[in-house]
Amino acid sequence: MMSSDPPETSRGNILIVDDAPNNLVLLSRLLTQKGYTVRAVKSGKLALEAIAILPPELILMDICMPEMDGYAVCKELKESDQARDIPIIFISALDEVLDKIRAFAVGGVDYITKPFQLAEVMARVETHLTLRRLRQELQLQNARLQHEIAERQKAEDKYRSIFENCLEGLFQISPEGRYLSANPTLAKIYGYASPEDLIASVTNIRSLYVRSGRREELNAYLRRYAKVEDFESQVYCKDGSIIWISENVRAVRGVVGDVLYYEGTVQNITERRNTETELRLQRQETERLLLSILPQTIAERLKRRPETIADSFADVTVMFADLVDFTPYASQVPPKEVVEMLNQIFSAFDQLAEQYGLEKIKTIGDEYMVAGGLPNPRSDHVEAVAEMALTMLRTVGQFPTRQGKPFQLRIGINTGSVVAGVIGTKKFSYDLWGDTVNLASRMETQGLAGCIQIAPATYDRLKGKYRLQQRGTIAVRGFGEITTHWLMGKL
Repeated sequence: MMSSDPPETSRGNILIVDDAPNNLVLLSRLLTQKGYTVRAVKSGKLALEAIAILPPELILMDICMPEMDGYAVCKELKESDQARDIPIIFISALDEVLDKIRAFAVGGVDYITKPFQLAEVMARVETHLTLRRLRQELQLQNARLQHEIAERQKAEDKYRSIFENCLEGLFQISPEGRYLSANPTLAKIYGYASPEDLIASVTNIRSLYVRSGRREELNAYLRRYAKVEDFESQVYCKDGSIIWISENVRAVRGVVGDVLYYEGTVQNITERRNTETELRLQRQETERLLLSILPQTIAERLKRRPETIADSFADVTVMFADLVDFTPYASQVPPKEVVEMLNQIFSAFDQLAEQYGLEKIKTIGDEYMVAGGLPNPRSDHVEAVAEMALTMLRTVGQFPTRQGKPFQLRIGINTGSVVAGVIGTKKFSYDLWGDTVNLASRMETQGLAGCIQIAPATYDRLKGKYRLQQRGTIAVRGFGEITTHWLMGKL
């Protein structure tokens, strides 16, 4: 059984993995009564799927399960960036020391022997959830502290004088660009053994700068403003490596206004620049990931105002496509091969959705859902969905099973009004609701392999433009007797 995001009053989100129904029922009932949000699955494979959809805060894992035992599931989770920090408590009838050692070796945090005591289970669960939350809080506090330190350091750096900044590189340079003096910190920044080594080796400051003319730019600012702060440049170190520095420089002038020398401070800001670059890349990746799960207009609205998004659309075409006999195929091949094959097929469908200007809504197992006419309305959405459906039938034939036979699709289409919105607070999902969606789904489930079944509303919009073959009247659950048609191709 599955659940959505845990409510605000939940004490925690727990996943139970056990092939024994009695254990699932007993643990689920106990934890639910204690205020936890509980999901329960009967196999390791289902556990991995459930965790990929919504990672829990803690996992109770049986060891002896068919197809994929608890050890294998735990090992795979600990290799995942998304799930490696989830604490896993093994609950097993295995009572040998070696079994327990193996459980801890693959990443388990605790081990409870069956038959278990409910009080012991509760104590272990509460302990490890508390430890996990304390670690998360510590990480958050540490991040806040690092941010505060960085902000304070920046403010202090702006107003400290040269002599107060004794931990920074200090220098005096002649107007011709030769070092007159330098402190040990500056020598260390540039990779020299001593200030004397730096002064003797660098006969002209211009040779340190990676970009040609960079020192001349600094001199031009100094001639105009007499003082330059936070001047950032890339420079060469003694060993040829490149670092980022920030300079605060001022010109010291004589009585008649001529420049006697330049003095200032140098800081190595390579780590900060690298961090900024990494943060920028992470922001770009976050934007990309957000756009991969939400339409662009919806993503922009969510970023501007993170509130409930729900819209009504009077004219939308919805399509469901299901891979026929994919479940038997999946049971005969390794999980990795199953996922790779689905990824290839659905990636091809994603390209088609983009090609025809349609919105992919979601995938549910081996089912693919797409819609036309939202979030940006368009007048030709029915035709666009029809074209994509026909192309999908041809495309899926390019992916053979292990027996060499091509996969087949069963497709259903309906047109009408829907409600669309974003659900979830931790993992967003853009979804559709209404009778139009339900009937489109029925058109798929009650269709035939290799065929596209369309509802009456879609038929009315496509007749005269496409080759349509009447199937006849069928009983559709929730809708009664309906006359449907097959979409065969374009006229």
